[in-house]
Amino acid sequence: MSLRQYNSKRNFSRTREPAGNTPAAAAPEQNLFVVQKHAATRLHYDFRLQMEGVLKSWAVPKGFPTRRGDRRLAIEVEDHPIGYADFEGTIPSVSYGAGTVMVWDTGTYEVKGEAPGDAWRSGKLSLILRGSKLKGDWTLVRMGPRDQAKPQWLLLKSGSDIPAFSSSLENRSALTRRTMQQIATGHGREWHSDRSARSRISSPRTKPRTSVPAAVPDRSNPARFSGTSRELEELPRARPAFVQPMKALLASKLPKGSQWIYEIKFDGVRALEIKNGATLRLISRNGKDLTAKYLPIAQAIKELPARLAVLDGEIVAVDENGRPDFQLLQCYHMAGTKKPPLFYYVFDLIHLEGRDVGSLPLLKRKALAESLVKELPDPIRLSAALKADTSRVLNQMKKRGLEGLIAKRTDSKYQSGERSGAWIKFKWTNEQEFVIGGYTEPKGTRPYFGSVLVGYYQGDKLLFAGRVGTGFNQKLLASLHARFQKLVQPACPFGNLPQKTGGGLSSAEMRRCTWIEPRLVCQIRFAEWTRENQLRQPSFLGLREDKDPQEVVREIS
Repeated sequence: MSLRQYNSKRNFSRTREPAGNTPAAAAPEQNLFVVQKHAATRLHYDFRLQMEGVLKSWAVPKGFPTRRGDRRLAIEVEDHPIGYADFEGTIPSVSYGAGTVMVWDTGTYEVKGEAPGDAWRSGKLSLILRGSKLKGDWTLVRMGPRDQAKPQWLLLKSGSDIPAFSSSLENRSALTRRTMQQIATGHGREWHSDRSARSRISSPRTKPRTSVPAAVPDRSNPARFSGTSRELEELPRARPAFVQPMKALLASKLPKGSQWIYEIKFDGVRALEIKNGATLRLISRNGKDLTAKYLPIAQAIKELPARLAVLDGEIVAVDENGRPDFQLLQCYHMAGTKKPPLFYYVFDLIHLEGRDVGSLPLLKRKALAESLVKELPDPIRLSAALKADTSRVLNQMKKRGLEGLIAKRTDSKYQSGERSGAWIKFKWTNEQEFVIGGYTEPKGTRPYFGSVLVGYYQGDKLLFAGRVGTGFNQKLLASLHARFQKLVQPACPFGNLPQKTGGGLSSAEMRRCTWIEPRLVCQIRFAEWTRENQLRQPSFLGLREDKDPQEVVREIS
């Protein structure tokens, strides 16, 4: 490990950051960690681990996850000297990394099962942190090869949840108790690093050293904040309005190459957020207004630092391990059930301050989206772009129990309503939407109905795909049955019934079924398609109100 890159980026006659000469001898019993809150061009957190004589360092844009299974993108940056663990102050505006730095947390760490350096080289560190704010287990997993300029990692919360940080904990230094504003203006106690000891804090009476205040982003103009205002001014003018969301094409292979990035395929409800002054709306991909249904999300978006904007994202409920769970999303609206954590993951930006930004390349749109949402509170989150070795990405995502990935071309424009192939959907689980066309009689002790009868469209014809009898609880059975009663009709809506073989329905069975208008779309997980084009081992996940029945076709990669 070397500090040459660290030194080459800094002019130590201008900045008070410690100079790095050669890596210091690392004492195994002093495995120090530090997290520094850094208000640079973009606010982020720098996570540093003392390791083999230096501080191995990662930039974590969204800060540390606190709930088990939650994850954050962590970008590996150059090694820093051990003395940097004490650095708190302001980096002048003419210097690399200009901005205010706070020692947000510090303490010691342990890597489970192996030496820290060996774990870093292997690409996985199972960490126990013992800080003043961060106490417990986290995991760092490299998502690409070591020889990248800035390898991307995932920072995962493992072990148990920890409480969310209070405003006081979040906004004060673990060393000096100062706020970012006090550090930027030189007020209050000031920390002086002597590069050898970590125990001296100057007196409050000490005259503060002269410092340059950190640059404050122009939050009233996110375009200027992201450095692309000129490019935005050249884009066509437009009003913030609903457009048909861009679609992903299902494929049997995940595309590879530097022109692709990957995002998690969220198992939720697609929705556009439209902000027009003080008016906020969440609109599903089929044009339904979801604002009242997901009011906490709409309220959180009020903090968006733009007057006019249209964001594309997904409403997601997560389980205790932080995994998206479509069934839990159904529970969110059921009376008498515990409401799961709800989030809105933003993955694209379509409109900003009177300009149509859809013609910009994907990476520029994502950068603009990040500048808008990075400081918004939960439940608003950015869908991180993963640019890494595909086999490693797949292995990690499968281990996490996720259902798939979306690959996107970095130069792609936003093609409203199109399934052009610039976005690719790759799934390792069998799951898709189906239309409900009827239900069977209840059996045994189950009330209301036995199974739902589902199908998909082929042209104008609804084809029967199977009966689904699992995935229901008592409340779901009752609520679905109540909705079915408003849609009952005498005629069978399936164009390929009756079927005498292949797991379909015979004429005798059909006489005992109740048929409904094919207006409800549901999500089904299943093992496979049989040779007779029937679902094997299907399970009901929930209703989809963001998709029209006529859109539901059999997904074939």
